[in-house]
Amino acid sequence: MADSKKIIEGLQVIVTDLAQQADGHAIQSRIFAAQGFSKLGEKYAEHATEERGYVDKCIDRILDLGGEVKNEAKKEAPVCTDVIDWIKYDLQVSKDGLAWLKELTEAAKDDYTTYDILKEYYQDEEDDMYWAEQQLELIEKIGLQNWLNHQL
Repeated sequence: MADSKKIIEGLQVIVTDLAQQADGHAIQSRIFAAQGFSKLGEKYAEHATEERGYVDKCIDRILDLGGEVKNEAKKEAPVCTDVIDWIKYDLQVSKDGLAWLKELTEAAKDDYTTYDILKEYYQDEEDDMYWAEQQLELIEKIGLQNWLNHQL
């Protein structure tokens, strides 16, 4: 049987941290768009919206499980004007988050509804990690200027 308390605590961590990430992606979206990189701006704006959707799902699930949702303080996160710095930072966030999320998903395997939410979020976060890795590899192969030209 799934440990509801542990699951609720984990979902709350996602609510807090992912809301922070969504805000960060929204900020980065505006910065990249202001720099003229409209494709990158759009990507991160969509990403922020998607993350807010996962926050909503986790809030709803906490409530379904009888938990209390908290609006916790969030740690300061970096804001980057350099695209490569941001992609490297975001990649590391994904890698760190996936390791933790895997444990929570395993803990929820007997709670099918929560498991499905976490599995979907895990897959999305994994896709984000692969995208960031791919972009860094592409920058290495074609050069930063060529890559940036594709982001206009």
